[in-house]
Amino acid sequence: MGDEVYLLDYVRTPLGRGRPGGGLHRLSPLDLVSGLLRALAARTPALDPGRVDDVLLGCAAQVGEQGGNPARTATLLAGWGDRVPGATVNRSSVSGLDAVAQAAARIRAGEADLVVAGGVESPSRVAPRADRAPQWDDAELVRRTGAVHPGVAADLTATLDGFTRDDLDAYAAASHRRAAATTTPSLVPFAGLARDELVDGATSAAVLARLPPAYAALGANGQDALALAGRGGPVSVDHVHTAATSAAPADGAALLLLGSARAAHALGRAPRARVVGSALVAGDPATTPFTGPAAMAEVLRRTRFPPDRMAVLALAEVFAAPCLRVRRDFDAGPDRLNPAGGELATGHAAGAAGAIVLGGLLESLERAGGRLGVAGIGGGAGLGAAVLLDRG
Repeated sequence: MGDEVYLLDYVRTPLGRGRPGGGLHRLSPLDLVSGLLRALAARTPALDPGRVDDVLLGCAAQVGEQGGNPARTATLLAGWGDRVPGATVNRSSVSGLDAVAQAAARIRAGEADLVVAGGVESPSRVAPRADRAPQWDDAELVRRTGAVHPGVAADLTATLDGFTRDDLDAYAAASHRRAAATTTPSLVPFAGLARDELVDGATSAAVLARLPPAYAALGANGQDALALAGRGGPVSVDHVHTAATSAAPADGAALLLLGSARAAHALGRAPRARVVGSALVAGDPATTPFTGPAAMAEVLRRTRFPPDRMAVLALAEVFAAPCLRVRRDFDAGPDRLNPAGGELATGHAAGAAGAIVLGGLLESLERAGGRLGVAGIGGGAGLGAAVLLDRG
């Protein structure tokens, strides 16, 4: 029997508009992570950074200011000494949640007692495709692997599931309202920004309905044909996602402190939740948005919990369609599915997104007095991850 794994604390930056002029643009990714490391230590006076066994950091575009293993560099910049290892994880948007799952596995195996895990992304300074990954930029490789643009994949999944433009717009507007009404105790102000910059609680489905489809031109340029190749149906892709029902790029970082029971006792910290289990899945790149819900279903299967036992289900809102799939398949109303809103309101910091959705799940469970919850996210080229928490 392995060690139990506990979430001891969670901190994140506000999410800033992911382009020059955004609220966090003046700060580098290393500034964000090192600042959060210092904040994490300040919240737990008994924490000796030298006793941290590892720092695992998700990051999707590992180039330029996000290159060269920012996890290790940030520990040095934070003043945590030279004895704390660090590793940077890349599973695209799944990176941050996978970093947490890897940390939990190390602790459960008895190979670590205390690990910091999370992620960072600063698209205002490092463009989302700055690494020029061949899975997106090499047309022949895209054709051979079927790795269509994520937005076209989202439209295909909406088409397959029968979700309409009205369905998506209504969900996105509700996400803004929920996010605007939620207080986030984990949030650490940076550069004078003390709230998520993109949230607009006054928007409505009627306002969002004015926006044009975001991915129709890509579809007409060959992406639809690639997405539909080899399928018995449908015969066309209904382009229903817009800039409002696709998460906007955002700058941000998030960190979670995970530890064994021994570590929690030594720190004098009451665990906020136990990490029950995790799942990592892969699927058809043309239906990448399906992988987040699939990972949630898989971790529920592995841990033998039925969906109706979950007080809260948190799915990263990279696109609206997979959230509607979770709402339908798990019979989850607005009080259970992303009750504090999500990335359609706050924006998407790719490498940090999984850590943010898990931290948001923790806070939603605490807010509701709930015990069990599951967080999931889908990422580039058909990856998905999920983590299940227990506050009991």
